[in-house]
Amino acid sequence: MTHFGLICPAATGHLNTMLPLGKELQNRGHQVTLFGFSDAESKTLAAGLEFRAIGESEFPRGVRTESLAKLGEMSGLAAFQYTVNLLKEGANVMLRDAPPAIKEAGVDALLVDQVMPEGGTVADFLRLPFITICSAVVLNREESLPPFLTNWRYSTAWWAQLRNRVGYKLLDRIAKPIREVIADYRREWKLPPHFSANEGYSRLAQISQQPAQLEFPRQYLPQWFHFTGPYHSPTGREIPDFPDEKLTGQPLIYASMGTVQNRLLGIFKSIAEACDDLDAQLVISLGGSATPESLGSLPGNPLIVGYAPQLELLKKATLTITHAGMNTTLESLNNGVPMVAIPVANDQPGIAARVAWAGAGEAVPLSRVNVPKLRTAIQKVLTEDSYKQNAIRLQKAIQRAGGVSRAIDIVEQAASTGKPVLVSQYTA
Repeated sequence: MTHFGLICPAATGHLNTMLPLGKELQNRGHQVTLFGFSDAESKTLAAGLEFRAIGESEFPRGVRTESLAKLGEMSGLAAFQYTVNLLKEGANVMLRDAPPAIKEAGVDALLVDQVMPEGGTVADFLRLPFITICSAVVLNREESLPPFLTNWRYSTAWWAQLRNRVGYKLLDRIAKPIREVIADYRREWKLPPHFSANEGYSRLAQISQQPAQLEFPRQYLPQWFHFTGPYHSPTGREIPDFPDEKLTGQPLIYASMGTVQNRLLGIFKSIAEACDDLDAQLVISLGGSATPESLGSLPGNPLIVGYAPQLELLKKATLTITHAGMNTTLESLNNGVPMVAIPVANDQPGIAARVAWAGAGEAVPLSRVNVPKLRTAIQKVLTEDSYKQNAIRLQKAIQRAGGVSRAIDIVEQAASTGKPVLVSQYTA
């Protein structure tokens, strides 16, 4: 038996990726403990895993949730800068408090969410093997690809390469506070410096829940980078009540802007207006951003709920209108459901660009959202067969990718051998 430690943000999208991996490890006889801020405790315990709180004095229960609530009212560059500040605060506390807690617990190996690069430095300090888990879009940098926070299209043209380099310089400038915190601890702990973001990821295994077919063409991923497909599971999720009796049997359009950046309530009104007069039923999930009553009466009388049983509804959906969070995107594709994406911030523009590139949906940038543009995108995805066909193509790719089982096979091998697990050893 190996004792695995999990390090990931308390945000729903990241926990919904990491907790099923932890549960699979537990089912295979391993001990699993999540080390994180108090807001992650309830979902971790609900999944049947152990939890150790980090930074309780700075981040008592509810503080990080309140910070994320403020993020829900932002978009674009302002939202990303706010996210960087949150990540910097979290990195400082994690680097300070996690090592003694992990050492005391007797952890043998770590699974680290890619958006928390400080986790790799904690592992280096403790001389523990660690595996990088990509819950969001793949963050590994290549100048041939646009930075993840942009909605830029993939192109091999010279001007696109120049555009990408400029974008990465801007990204470096904004993310500098996080790098500086990590660099300070690496100096204090006499660890070798990192000269690029990619150096902070595991040299044993890096695992993405994307199918490879949803990623732009890559040239420089390490040989130990694996696309395993998503880890969808009810593990750690509360199943909200839902009025199934109000479903009409018409084609179902499911609209969700996630559980974090979901407080731009005017978007829901625009979605309702764009879907009005369609031969379809619109179901809107507010993700806790507001009460259904607060939206008042919307065009077309959509079914509005505070939270929805998303995994169940997507089995019935014809179209998803989404913020392009990675979990909703993959859960839609896992059911062969095409999308209209309205990305708000952080990695969502990059995910939306990939959905459009793969032909599984249309992307409408938040700054350009209006009812006519939304209606055009919705009708296009509903009426042109190629979107559904490409969603089904990606669904089949997900089914072949291996999911949780394959990911944990790789994790176990990396932890037990201490050697890189090469892609050639796990070709689907």
